[in-house]
Amino acid sequence: MIVAALDFQTVSDAVATGAVYALMAVGIGLVFGVLRLVNFSYGQLIMAGAYTLAFTSGWPVWASVSTCFAVVIAISLAMELTVFRPLRGQSPAVMLVTTFAIAFLLQAVALIVDLRNDFIGEVATSISALNEAITVGGVEIRKVTIVAIGAAIVALVLLALLLTRTTIGLHTRAAAADFRTARLLGVRVNRVIMFTVVLSGVLAAAVAVILTVQVPLVSPDFALHDTIIVLVGVVVGGLDRLWTATLGGFAIGFASGMINGALPTDNTVYLPSVLFGIVILVLLLRPAGLFSWGRRASAERV
Repeated sequence: MIVAALDFQTVSDAVATGAVYALMAVGIGLVFGVLRLVNFSYGQLIMAGAYTLAFTSGWPVWASVSTCFAVVIAISLAMELTVFRPLRGQSPAVMLVTTFAIAFLLQAVALIVDLRNDFIGEVATSISALNEAITVGGVEIRKVTIVAIGAAIVALVLLALLLTRTTIGLHTRAAAADFRTARLLGVRVNRVIMFTVVLSGVLAAAVAVILTVQVPLVSPDFALHDTIIVLVGVVVGGLDRLWTATLGGFAIGFASGMINGALPTDNTVYLPSVLFGIVILVLLLRPAGLFSWGRRASAERV
């Protein structure tokens, strides 16, 4: 019974990790689909949301979470308007280096805030209480596990409806398929890009809330490790289409959780080595991505 309970807990935690990583993969994949840009500063957006939750820990939960979303979306829009849009005609290498620069800039700001205020952020007790366990069928499961899985399902369903049933969603898919042709056909690409950036920011804020429940102390490198793993997962799944990137994010999150649960406690330090070893093997066998098939993989990106 103990083994069964442990297995259930391991699987549920792995599914929750996969769900959170899937949300991050969607946020990264949306921006890549339209701008052809891998945003390496995405983790710092999540960090900004976590710091916002920490600084507003004395506020009512709804106000703290709302402010988190507002701050992350504002930073996302500022990045688009002040950096990405002016550099849009530059080479991919320039854009890539720019995202690294933004990431380090945001980390430096967070470090300065910590040093000046002797502050390491701690989120509100009312939020971190979601990390407590409840008993379901005789098995303990953390509340945040249920919240993460539920939030991911709801967010992905709403996103799918938004992209397939609304005009702006269809324009986004058109711009992702062929940016230049969509522009010639009258699609307002700046509006589409703003929409994509806002969606990406909303997902980053949602992930920030979930991760700060799991890790109630925030620091300048908050979510950095998770972002690196998700970026690898997106590549493994296939960058060419949003759904393959999402599956890649979920797959690497689920695999990470299962391997972490299978390894003895004193051997979890080997988790990155095992995980990235599997990634290298997958890419050797399927360079285009685990869920991409032939030339059709690039037909639809969002």
